[in-house]
Parts: sequence; C-alpha cells; structure tokens
Amino acid sequence: MSESLTVQLSDRIANMEESATLAMAAKAREFKAKGINVISLSLGEPDFKTPKHIQEGAKQAIDEGKYFAYPPVPGYQDLREAIAKKFNDENNIPYKAENVVVSNGAKQSIANVMFSLLNPGDEVIVYSPYWVSYSALIQLAEGTPVFITGGLENDFKATAEQLKNAITDRTKAIIFSSPCNPTGSVFTKEELEAIAEVVLAHDSLMVISDEIYEHINYTGEQVSIGSLPGMVDRTITVNGFAKGFAMTGWRVGYIGAPLWVAKACTKMQGQVTSANCSIAQRAALTALTSDLGPTYEMKKAYEERRQLVYDLLSEIPGVKLNMPKGAFYFFPDVSSYFGKSTDGYEIKDASDLCLYILEKAHVSLVTGEAFGAPECIRLSYAASETELKEAISKIKEVLSLLS
Repeated sequence: MSESLTVQLSDRIANMEESATLAMAAKAREFKAKGINVISLSLGEPDFKTPKHIQEGAKQAIDEGKYFAYPPVPGYQDLREAIAKKFNDENNIPYKAENVVVSNGAKQSIANVMFSLLNPGDEVIVYSPYWVSYSALIQLAEGTPVFITGGLENDFKATAEQLKNAITDRTKAIIFSSPCNPTGSVFTKEELEAIAEVVLAHDSLMVISDEIYEHINYTGEQVSIGSLPGMVDRTITVNGFAKGFAMTGWRVGYIGAPLWVAKACTKMQGQVTSANCSIAQRAALTALTSDLGPTYEMKKAYEERRQLVYDLLSEIPGVKLNMPKGAFYFFPDVSSYFGKSTDGYEIKDASDLCLYILEKAHVSLVTGEAFGAPECIRLSYAASETELKEAISKIKEVLSLLS
C-alpha cells in the first residue's frame, strides 16, 4: 500500500473477527509447510470423501450439457421441490418449493437471513456456546448479539427461562444449532416445546434453527422446532449437504422459511452471488433422492469414534467433559490448566493452551473463546481412529508437563 494513500478499510471489516476455526487451520498449514506433521482436529470437516453416487450425479450433469447457464437465484426448481419433500417427510415441516432458497453453503444462508431481518440495533439472542460465525454475521448486519449460556452441567444448553429473561423490545430473532457446533448437544422435544412457548408469546420474534448436523444425531430422534404447533410461520430452518453427505467443498446450503423471508433472501442473494453452482446443485439433488446408506455408515463411524475419544479424554487429569449427543465434536473444560506453565510457556487461557498444544504436540484444536466459552477447547473427531489415538496421546503428554 502506498504511503501517500489515505484510503482506509471500512469499520465493518476492520472490526470483524477472523474465523477462529479457519485461523487455526491456516496456522496448522504453516507448520505443515515447514515439514512438521500436524494432526488437524480443528475444522468441522468430514474426513470421508463425497459418496461415489453423488460424484456420478455431478458427472452426469456435466455430460448432459444442460447445466452450464446461470441457474435461478433460489436454486433449480426440482432441487427445491426435493428439499421441500425432505422437510415434509423427515422433519414434519410443511414447506413448499417456494419456501426454499439454495445458497453457497449454510453460512451464506445464515448471512442472507441476518441481512434480510435485521435493522441497526436489532437484537438476536444467541444460544451459547455457539458456532463462531453467528455473532460475526449478526454484527455485520448491524445487529446486536445477546448471549444466553448453558453450562457443562446442563449439556451446554441454555433454558427457556433464560430465553424469556433475555427478550427485550429490540429482540428480532433467536438462533441455535441442534445438534450443536461446538458442543454436540441436542435439544429434546420437550426443550424445544418450552422454547416455542416463549417465542409464541411474542409476535415479532423469529427462530433461526441451524440443523446442518441433523444426520449426525445419536439420540434416535431429530426434532425440528418448525414442526411444533404454531412454529412453521415463525421458524427459519437452516440446513445443507456439507456434514451429512461429506460435501463441504460443494458449497450447497439451504433454508426453509416463511415465503416473505424466502423472497427477501432471494433478493439479497441475487445482489451478492446469484445462484449456487449449477453442477453442485445436481450433485445435491442426487444426494437427496438416493439411498442414505453412506450417510448412515458415516454416522456409525462417528459414533464409534465418539466413544473412543470420550474414553481417551476421560483419562487426562483436569479435563472435564460430557458425552455429546450429536455432531462430531468434544468441548472439554480445560480451565484447570490455566495459570500453569512450562519451558517458557505460560497458559493464561484456552487460546494459549491451543497454541501450546499445536507447538509442542503438533495437534491443532480451537479455543472455546471463539464459541463463547473461554474455559473450553473444541476438538473435532472427524479424523481416523489412528490419528485420534495419536493426537490425544500427545495432548495428554504435553499437558502433563504443565505445573
């Protein structure tokens, strides 16, 4: 940048936090570039390949030669119809194709919603711990995040009573994920009914329900709040193909929402990116209209890893954890190590601890501070059993050096 140039970045971008998960992944890549083998447990990315039949669906679309033009902004009609059918059949939410908007990942879906709903100063109640981008996107849309926090003793789930007490005349929406990133917590039907009761008592309050991990749910029941009485018109359901179908790089997310919200999100998306990639949409249609066998196999593998990681982490002194009910993360409380030191390292907080573990054990994790829980760290078990055993062994070793 020229020394004489006086143009500055916008306050909007200057004040925006960098994604902590992506930042740690970048730091791990720096180590790898130096020839250091790093076991990455920081990103929420399946270690499985996209199932072969979904790949073939994309290849077939290319060979047909019909999908090289701009798609409709909210997505191809047949894909939206398939998503609406999925909502009806699997989630018991009576959306139609007109209620569906397909975007470039669930992250864009959430951004579309925030920009469509929020005016400056509007509040969004965020169930904490929360996915790192929720607060950033709320603030980017000039809204104000208001956090309600659930502790480890309650599986990290804030209560409906906390929600009720947090609502003000500026509250526009609430947002949560179930299964949750970063905690793996899953709301029960009874807990969602209690939330719905609070929401329905306020005419100007919307729910944004992030259900991207619905296929990685070990409870046997995925309940969508939009399926509860009175909630279909008050709920925006966010989902996508990244987690359940191992399609992170394809970038296909979607919402089901009241028509007025869907139209607003289409309008927003039309000015920013237009439609999602045509070929990725054809792959997504294949995923939705084919056998879910590969998805269930992935879930089974994650469930086996969950038990393995729980057993291994439970052996580390000072680490407090629960058994997550979904997703592929553990979110242990590691605050017992704060204030300890060794060999020039002083651990003041979870960020220091993650950096220490990266540099000494060559394992990348993410600080819980980024998710609203500074006493915790997030560990993804979307890795092979061999890698998980080696990583946790190294973590245990370097933690034992702290005193």
